[in-house]
Amino acid sequence: MNRKQSNIASVSIGIEETGVYFPPHIETADLLAQKTGIPASVIIEKFGLYEKHVADDTLHVSDLAIAAATSFVGKKIRPEELDVIIYFGSPHKDYYVWSCAAKIQHELGATNAYAFEIMNVSSCFPIALKVAKDMLTADNSIRNILLVAGCKESHIIDYDNPRSRFMFNFADGGTAALVTRGASKSRILQSAVITDGSFHDDVKVPGGGSKNPASHDTVEKRLHYIDVTNPSGMKERLDPISVPAFVKVIELALQKSEKTIQDIKLLLPLHTKRSMFRELLQRLGLAEDQAIYLDHHGHMSALDPCIGLHFAQKKHLLHKGDIVVAVSAGTGYTWAATVLEWMGEDC
Repeated sequence: MNRKQSNIASVSIGIEETGVYFPPHIETADLLAQKTGIPASVIIEKFGLYEKHVADDTLHVSDLAIAAATSFVGKKIRPEELDVIIYFGSPHKDYYVWSCAAKIQHELGATNAYAFEIMNVSSCFPIALKVAKDMLTADNSIRNILLVAGCKESHIIDYDNPRSRFMFNFADGGTAALVTRGASKSRILQSAVITDGSFHDDVKVPGGGSKNPASHDTVEKRLHYIDVTNPSGMKERLDPISVPAFVKVIELALQKSEKTIQDIKLLLPLHTKRSMFRELLQRLGLAEDQAIYLDHHGHMSALDPCIGLHFAQKKHLLHKGDIVVAVSAGTGYTWAATVLEWMGEDC
């Protein structure tokens, strides 16, 4: 490695800003109980959900993502300073077979940025952090990457379908993170990703793709909502390995970062049922106040850990030197974790 390459490698790459946006309409546990027939107490205690935000017909995924990004783009950084925009959010977007990354670039006025999308359903934020860091490490012409995402997955839930019960916590929102060379607030360390593709056919929207194109029949059979092929079969296979896979991917990311589980100060997980959240903390030896649990927001595809980081800053939970782990999982199934080191003043 020559001197120039060494200097590039030694520059800190990290998250410098975060933003969130939530649509104003809120569905409470009581309202969800009316929709689902599940008691509100069960929704709160077992689903881990007091309420969630739901977008109306005037707000779409691109709008939610743009609203989150504009909380700091144009204020903390000029749009023309962005070099790359990466959309990492829900695949359920404004239109089918359409990239909202280009719209986001245009609406933000980021005329010097190129834009593209990566998608791995709910596991994607830790992966997006890895992609952004790797791009900044490999290409010295890039300085600022905007990671941005939206979710409107509350609208692909059929509350009359008991097979999709575990997804009744799906909610709507937007989030964004600025990953930059020479970051002062945080440093992205290492990542790990595990995929078990044997679950590839368990969760999907059956209608609308090339295998089952949209038709009167797919609409009448309500095939354009997310569904689980065999809930009991998936549960039987997934339950024994899910939390161990979370722990393993966290351990691998920490090991690559030359850290251990004992170094974790804060965990940023996706929103899951409360029992899984508590089991994961128990396996990691963490207290509940060492994690962000989105029980007033629900699950928003890949957005959850990024939203958690934003809330952690707002709640002044981060201190210089803290090790933070963003961890998530997506149907398919993929588990992903990325380790961050907080470098800024106490926040």
